[in-house]
This record gives sequence, C-alpha cells and structure tokens, in this order.
Amino acid sequence: MNRKVFQISLIAALGGLLFGYDTAVIAGAIGFLRDKFLLDAAEMGWAASSALVGCIIGCSVAGVTSDGIGRKRTLLITAILFFISAIGSAVAGNLSEFVFYRMIGGVAVGAASMLSPLYIAEVTPAAIRGRMVSLNQLAITLGMLVVYFVNYIISLQGSQTWNIESGWRWMFASEALPAFVFFIFLLWIPESPRWLLKQKKDDEALDILKLVDPQMAVQEVAAIKRLIALEKSSWRLLFAKGIRLLLLLGISLAVLQQITGINVFLYYAPEIFKKLGSGSDTALLQTIVIGAVNMGFTLIAIKKVDKWGRKPLMLIGASGMGFCLFGMGLTAYFQQTAGWVLLFVLGYIACFALSVGPVTWVILSEIFPTVIRGVAMSVATISLWAANWLVSQTFPMMDENEWLVSHFHHGFTFWVYGFMCLILIIVVQKFVPETKGKTLEEIEGALRRA
Repeated sequence: MNRKVFQISLIAALGGLLFGYDTAVIAGAIGFLRDKFLLDAAEMGWAASSALVGCIIGCSVAGVTSDGIGRKRTLLITAILFFISAIGSAVAGNLSEFVFYRMIGGVAVGAASMLSPLYIAEVTPAAIRGRMVSLNQLAITLGMLVVYFVNYIISLQGSQTWNIESGWRWMFASEALPAFVFFIFLLWIPESPRWLLKQKKDDEALDILKLVDPQMAVQEVAAIKRLIALEKSSWRLLFAKGIRLLLLLGISLAVLQQITGINVFLYYAPEIFKKLGSGSDTALLQTIVIGAVNMGFTLIAIKKVDKWGRKPLMLIGASGMGFCLFGMGLTAYFQQTAGWVLLFVLGYIACFALSVGPVTWVILSEIFPTVIRGVAMSVATISLWAANWLVSQTFPMMDENEWLVSHFHHGFTFWVYGFMCLILIIVVQKFVPETKGKTLEEIEGALRRA
C-alpha cells in the first residue's frame, strides 16, 4: 500500500472520528440532560435528535460547496463547526441553546459524513479503495468508543448531582480537542484530483495522482477527463435516464442503513440498559462494550470488503441484524431480558459493523458518476440523516408509549427495525451491483451500459 495514500486517507477519516464522537456523546449525557432540564419523552427525543436536523442541512450545503470550493476547504469548515458546537453545547443554559449548538455540530457531522468517504474514494486506487473508504467507518466507531470512555471517566468525577449540573457539560466540551487536531491535519492534505480536473487544473491533479499511483497516473487523468467531458453537472442531471435509478438505489441504501435501528443503540444504549435494571455506571460500562464490538468488527470489514465483495457482506450482515432484532423483541415481550438483551445487542452491533455500517458508505462512494458525485452523495446522505432523525426522535416516544409497553413490553420497536432488515436484504439482492476491484471509471462505464 502506498504510504502517502494511507496518510491522506487517515487524515480525511478524522472527519469520521468526529462524526462518531459528536453523535455518540449524547449517549452518556442524555440521562443527565433529561434530569437537568426536566424533559418529557418527546423533548428527550428532540435533545438527542436535534443534531440530526443540522446533519440534513450540512448535507444539503456540503454537496454544492464541495463541488464549488473543493473537498478540502469544505472539510476545513466542518472542523471549525465541530469546535464551535463543542464549546456552545457545553455552556448552554437551557434546552433551546443546547439544541442550537447541537444543530451546528450536526451541520459539521452531515458534511463530514458525505465528504470524508467521498474524498477518500477520489484519492485511492481501485485495489484498496474499499479498505480505505471503510477506514472512515473505522474512524466513526473509534470516535464512538473514545467518547464512551470519556463519558464514563467524566461521570466518575462526581456524584449524580454533579453530573446533572456539570458532568454532561464536560462530555460535550471534550470534543473541542479532536476538532482542533482535525483542522490542523487537514492543512497538510491535497485537494481531490478529480475535483481539480473538473476545474481545469490538470497539472495539479496529475501531481497528486502520481503520489497515489505513479504507474497509472496519466491513464487515470485521461479516463477522468473523458467522463467529465460527457456531460455537464447539474441538479437536473440527477433525474436523467439511468442516473435517477442509481440515485433511488443510493437513497434506499442510505435510508435502510438507519431505519434498521442502529442509532437507537448508539444514542440510547445507557437508557435502555437502565430500564432493564442496570445502574448508571454499569450502563455506561456496557455501552463501552458496545463501542468495542462495533470497532472490532469494523476492522474485520476493512480487511474483507475488497476480498469478499460488497454484496455478500451486506447480505450476511443484514440477515444477522434481523435475527438479533427479532430475538430482542421476543425477550422483551416475554420479559426474559436477563443476559439475553446484551447478547443480542452485541450480535446486532457486530453484524452492522461487519457489513451495513461501512459497506453502505463504500457503495455510495462508488456508484455515482464523477460529474454529479458530490451532489448525488449529498442527496443520499440527506436521506440518511433524515431517516436517522426519524428513528432517534420516535424511539423514546414508542418505547415509553403506555399502550405499546402494556401490550409488547418494549419489544415492538425492535420488531419494526427487524422488518426493515428484511427489506434491506431484498434491495441488496435484487439491485446492488458488485463493485470490488473496479476503478470508479470502470464502475461508471458498466452502470451506464446496464
């Protein structure tokens, strides 16, 4: 592997680390926030999901911005927004102020969630692109694991009363450090060669591609320029024949990645465990275990995605996720949760991390034509965050609904997410192409002919 490629990809993946850190910090803080601001179920859902509204905005802006001023400059802006959100959320005096700064962080998360895998895909050779794009998902899981540890350590620094008054503030403030590091490191990476070629900066693009793959740099420039010359990028192009089907596939995969329930466990895991009898400290420790499993199986996905292929991993993972979700629903329904819930949760997380988590981003970064890749990724990622918001907002409302609890004993929501796994299996089996080992230009040519 080209060391320069790895270094560039690693720096870009820090956007994924902040993505994971920012979205998962709420898991340790939400219980203390609820007590601090006296939140009901809907308000609790809003506190947890408000950042996702910012994510939708970030995706909406990032696609156009990255095609306009470049991938690198847009990533630098996201680093600044991460820093502002960290400090603002920590000093918020009421729920409205907290939501405002969380939305700013959400804008950064939304932009990073689209741009980090997009940038990595555009600077890496085909033979290792799956692993390098999956590096972004590894960084997301690492960010989650790190913040779970940080939340746990901070919670031990004082009593329950201290955590309600101040502990949660330090949890959010801790994000300022990785945001600053991300900004500094971004100054050292090059611009995307594909974006430079779209701007007629051929010499700069060639120099970067020589760093990435010296033997194929000239041929790669020619291949990219041929595709760029085929058509003019515009929003209307998204609905052209052929491309609109790819866009629909991308949106479907993005939405299904979320409505299979992953962020219920990443955002609300401590509260779920508390309802099943764990204390605050034990619940946070169990969440760390979730983070460790998430990261460990993402490592396996990175090693296997370019060997096993995208499609087999997606099918295996979605099947395992569905099995675990239906199992969780049954144990909750029959109120036999002792031991079983943690086992099924860890199985679900393992299957997601092995497949649907990283591989969805790999597929999204590969299937769209070069000239509209930024805009198309933006649309798909907007859909992803909208689905994420829907799940995060509605979970506490369903989980605390008196009628559902009395009839299903907290099992209903898990069955809903399990059914969505079945839909994901059907979509992947029927519509997702296998893209391993192909250049972005080869994928685009094949999809145009299909």
